[in-house]
Amino acid sequence: MKLSAFKYNLPRTAIAKFPLEKRDEAKLLVYDRATKKMEHKKFYDVIDYMSRGDVLVVNQTKVMQARLLGKKERTNAKIEVFVLRELNRDENIWDVIVDPARKVRIGNRIYFNDKLWCEVIDNTTSRGRTVRFNEFSGDIYKAIENIGQTPLPPYIKRDALPSDKEDYQTVYAKADGSVAAPTAGLHFTKKLLSKIKKKGIKVVPVVLHIGLGTFRPVEVEDLTKHRMDSEYYEISEKSAEAINAAKAKKKEIFVVGTSATRALETSITAEGLSKSGFGWTDKFIFPDYDFKIVTKLITNFHQPASTLIMLTAAFTGYDATMEIYKTALKEKYRFLSYGDAMLTL
Repeated sequence: MKLSAFKYNLPRTAIAKFPLEKRDEAKLLVYDRATKKMEHKKFYDVIDYMSRGDVLVVNQTKVMQARLLGKKERTNAKIEVFVLRELNRDENIWDVIVDPARKVRIGNRIYFNDKLWCEVIDNTTSRGRTVRFNEFSGDIYKAIENIGQTPLPPYIKRDALPSDKEDYQTVYAKADGSVAAPTAGLHFTKKLLSKIKKKGIKVVPVVLHIGLGTFRPVEVEDLTKHRMDSEYYEISEKSAEAINAAKAKKKEIFVVGTSATRALETSITAEGLSKSGFGWTDKFIFPDYDFKIVTKLITNFHQPASTLIMLTAAFTGYDATMEIYKTALKEKYRFLSYGDAMLTL
């Protein structure tokens, strides 16, 4: 497959700038690979496609309030520090992006309030820096949560609102570490999840912390030469056991989103079973990938030529995916992070 095969015209008007008031009332385009038929539903109808004994795998990563606004020591120049990931918990060392980068050099301190500041200790890229946050009483993640702003995707052309702090977060988020939401999960409500559990479907958590690489464009026509950014993942022993038990009984593995999919398809035994563990993955899934764990996929509608639409096409089929996207645009589905969803059976 070539990069150009995944390009399509996405009108600005199709990109959702705001979420729906009720998460589970988003549109849901359902595609059956066996019959090649499409159905147009509401997201809360997803439960109708699940049966007792199936599992629903969700990514429990939590979006950090990653945009920190600070001032440079002495000059008081305004600096934005976008936290990417923690490198060393004991020493409070983090990877960040700074803006404007030309004003930030090694040794500079950036103050966010009376209690929290960071010192630049290394340059990593043109805008990238390694910083050390000062020692203070309390949890660094909570401190970031209190003073930071929601890192809305670059294609949502507006400033973050206080409501985005809750809206751009799944109802089951627990593990701090992402700078972007696992957006397919944004459609679930606690009420819908409760109904799913009562039907006998087991909700199984995994973690993959989503980095800025999810928005990074693919720049090579030959997809075999593209390299993904590495992202941290965790699959607990309990989760792996639940998935493997369902597989043994020939039950369905519904997976919510491309991030959870990549975590599951990264950690597999020689027998094609889910393997517990943690680490970093740069797994790139595109046609014709042979899925070992995922049997049903829930995902949003993604940007043209993105690694996310490529994963969708690998699972759904290339021709079917492009036809689905064409139909979704015609039927006025809302695209990208705050948009609608699709389910591939």
